[in-house]
Amino acid sequence: MLTGFPFEAIKFLSKLKRNNTKEWFEYHREEFNNLLFEPAQEFVVVLGELLRTIAPDIIAIPKTDKSIFRLHRDVRFSKEKSPYKTNLGILFWEGERKKMECSGFYFHAEPDYMFFGAGIYMFNDALLKKYRDVIYNPDKAKELDSIINKLKKRGYFFGGKVYKRIPKGFDAEYPFSDYLLYNGFYVYEEIKDLKKLQKEDMVKFSLKKFKNMLPLHQWLVKNI
Repeated sequence: MLTGFPFEAIKFLSKLKRNNTKEWFEYHREEFNNLLFEPAQEFVVVLGELLRTIAPDIIAIPKTDKSIFRLHRDVRFSKEKSPYKTNLGILFWEGERKKMECSGFYFHAEPDYMFFGAGIYMFNDALLKKYRDVIYNPDKAKELDSIINKLKKRGYFFGGKVYKRIPKGFDAEYPFSDYLLYNGFYVYEEIKDLKKLQKEDMVKFSLKKFKNMLPLHQWLVKNI
């Protein structure tokens, strides 16, 4: 089932992008199931088992709104009324909170673009407070800083830095104050030339990327 994944799925998403209507989707629902949804389920199961060899408590549930993000868009408050997303998003997470409040590994594919990431996309208020308290511990912040520097040397990028000023109650001269400007923390890699990946086994390729990102994930699980 995983033969050709995710490239057959990407072809389907390309066609969906050109024909983003409920009528077209319903007419091609079998194609959606055969090329995208069922292979994505298999991908979740297989990669989930492999991820548990490096992170035993990883959660991988091959269902919509669990590990597989839903394709339907919520258009109630959006000017963009296209009913479907044109990307495939898959999340493996670790923790007892809601999945988006836990650190995890994220796989994303769309026409001409692929994304691998690990971490927490956005902290809620409680997590943000806990994160800042942890960062204000020099030993824990130094540990994070070491992980970040090693991943940067390997060519990875980081997201979540949104604030312009150090939050009130914290010292701007603190050596690791820059990390207080984040409201989420994740490492990622973007790939825009998908031709380079055509011959890759995507399960093994994804596992390799996530293994590289594992230290940040482990730091977040342990501390946040």
